[in-house]
Order: sequence, then structure tokens, then C-alpha cells
Amino acid sequence: MTDILFVEDEMDLAQIVSDCLEFKGYSVNHYTNGADAFQHFTNVKPDIVVLDVMVPELDGFDLAQKIRETDHQTPIIFVTARVQTADVIKGFGIGANDYMKKPYSIEELIVRMEAQLKRLDKIIPTKYVIGNYFFDAIYNTLALNGKEKKISYRESELLRMLLEHQNQIVKRSDILSELWEYESFFTGRSLDVFISRLRSYLKSDPKIEILNIRGVGYMLIIH
Repeated sequence: MTDILFVEDEMDLAQIVSDCLEFKGYSVNHYTNGADAFQHFTNVKPDIVVLDVMVPELDGFDLAQKIRETDHQTPIIFVTARVQTADVIKGFGIGANDYMKKPYSIEELIVRMEAQLKRLDKIIPTKYVIGNYFFDAIYNTLALNGKEKKISYRESELLRMLLEHQNQIVKRSDILSELWEYESFFTGRSLDVFISRLRSYLKSDPKIEILNIRGVGYMLIIH
């Protein structure tokens, strides 16, 4: 049975969501504040975390940040009314796997949870050599000559996807669908920003190139 850590301080909403998920066969551990939720996470590691941003004592962003300090795999889905561009970027930057706007349907939440859990079940390499760099996709680090740089979760996932299709064109639409699950927020221009960051991180090795295939996508080449 899938164990869900659900953090929501709107009691009526929390009751409805919890009841529906339990009816569907999930085990739901509901908390109304981030501090208690984090204590539960450390004591009983759940399969997935679903949380609001605006909760007391330890808000959702801070809770997700604390989780990601020690756990880089458990899926985190934000469900919140905080949907300004800066909020969504912050959520993904912290390491969220998905970001849903309130109000949301239980059916959509379940689909998104199951998508994340299926990804987690895949056997995916976690350590890569990229030219002169060493990339750890679990701890989201790039190392060069023993010097380690921390990158964001989303940057790490994008780099891993490019590596898994090295010397092949990866379509823009496939990246957005796989890593962000919807294209409306992360426009092509936003994706270009992430690509530019990866290029800057890898610039010390001239053998590494991330090519922009105009109108199609990107290709990672190591000469």
C-alpha cells in the first residue's frame, strides 16, 4: 500500500482528499503543519509527499528543502494556491517533482502521484562521467578536479535526460513532458535558461557541447 505524507491545514479540504485517497487504497498520514510533518518523514519515510505551501510552523517550501537535504528520491508534489511564476520556479528549484494549482481534482492528483512513483521504480543510473566531470544525479552535484558544485534538482534531471540520449536530439516537447509534465508554464524560453545554466556549469571542458537544434530540441555531444 502506497504511504502518502499529506500536509494541508485547510481541514475541510484535507478531510475530503484524505477520504478519497484512502477509498482508492492509499494510506494517508495527514498533518496540518510542517514541523510535525517533517518529524513524521524522518521517523516513517513515506512513498510520496503531497504538501501545501502555506502551512504553519514550517511552510511547504522550507519543509521540502529540509527533506531534500537528506532525501533526493522521495517524490514531492506541491498542491497550493501559490502559483505565481516565482513560486513555481522556487518549488521546482528546491526539488519538487510536480506543482499543482488549487483547486485540483483527486483524479488528477492520483495520476500525477502514480506517474512519479513509476519513475521512481525505474532502474536509472545515478553516477556519470561527462568528459572531465563527474556527475552524481542523486546528490545533484558536478565535480571537476575534486571541486564539487551543487546544482538544482531540475537542472540535474535535465542533464541526466540529455546524457541518457547522448548524441541524439532530445525534443523540447519531450523534455517538458518528461520533466515538468505540462508545457504551459515552462515555455521554450524558460527551458533555454536551464540549458544555458548547464552550459555554464560544463564550460571548463571544451569537449562537451549542448547544441540547440533550432525549432526541435537539444543534443549533448562529448567529442
